[in-house]
Amino acid sequence: MKRREFITLLGGAAAAWPVAARAQQPTMPVVGFLGIAPVVTWASRVAALRAGLRELGYIEGKNVGIEFRWAETPVQLPELAAELAKAEVAVIIAGGNALARAGKSATSKIPILFVIADDPVRLGFVESFKRPGGNMTGLSMISGTLGAKRMELLRELVPKATAIAMLINPNNPAEDNVRDEQAAARAIGQRILVAQASTVREIEIAFEGIARQGADAVLVNADSFFTSQRDQLVALAARHRLPTVYAWREFVGTGGLMSYGTSLTGGYHQLGLYAARILKGEKAADLPVMQPTKFELVINLKTAKALGLEIPAMLLARADEVIE
Repeated sequence: MKRREFITLLGGAAAAWPVAARAQQPTMPVVGFLGIAPVVTWASRVAALRAGLRELGYIEGKNVGIEFRWAETPVQLPELAAELAKAEVAVIIAGGNALARAGKSATSKIPILFVIADDPVRLGFVESFKRPGGNMTGLSMISGTLGAKRMELLRELVPKATAIAMLINPNNPAEDNVRDEQAAARAIGQRILVAQASTVREIEIAFEGIARQGADAVLVNADSFFTSQRDQLVALAARHRLPTVYAWREFVGTGGLMSYGTSLTGGYHQLGLYAARILKGEKAADLPVMQPTKFELVINLKTAKALGLEIPAMLLARADEVIE
């Protein structure tokens, strides 16, 4: 499916509207949105962004436009980010490490808003959480640092696991988080198998290898590409009958077994609010990088039953949400 068809699928007439309407209303600001296909996996996040904009008075098609760019593979991100920069949009939404890096390489002037799992200071996106200093700010979900906790939860879920596989994206610079997860595994005497994937095909190959090596469970690291492919990941975990823990509750909502972290949807609502504030005249350099204050454990009992897995009573008691 071509990128133009993606735009039609997600936003219908509203998504395509800004191109034509700006000729009639040249002063209408436009928000650029950078994402990775398939588009359908972004629907709730785009809706949350629109809700955040609307909360501060910006309604798409009335006083703001949104111009989308969808990468069919992560390799296309720099080119698409450059397109948005050349279009001189008012602000660029670039959630995830790879998307934010593409935005950063494309422009040092247009404000860029991110939702990332890691430390934006370590990644070189901002000078500090309180005073970002440049043209980037947003939300650090600090989900990457929760990997060790997910490892402990997965071990509690599958206490007799002889090996747990960890799926990582080699193009995502989160070495510190991987080390934390491996250290947590060693502390409880758990053998770890590291699998890597950065394309749709590699994800499938990785799961085949994980199953072949006899892993008893899987931890999927927080990564924007993995999030865009969550339907594939959930389906592969079910096909290979592998208990799997994810970073975001959105995975569990589509059939994943368990997640520990925050809500991506809530993060994009916050980006909508920040985008509106920038449209009103505030600068990205002055808007602090936000951090979540609540982390949720979500368990899907239907998926557990399909896997023939009995969820420990203590784990169920601690869950913030149980999907039945």
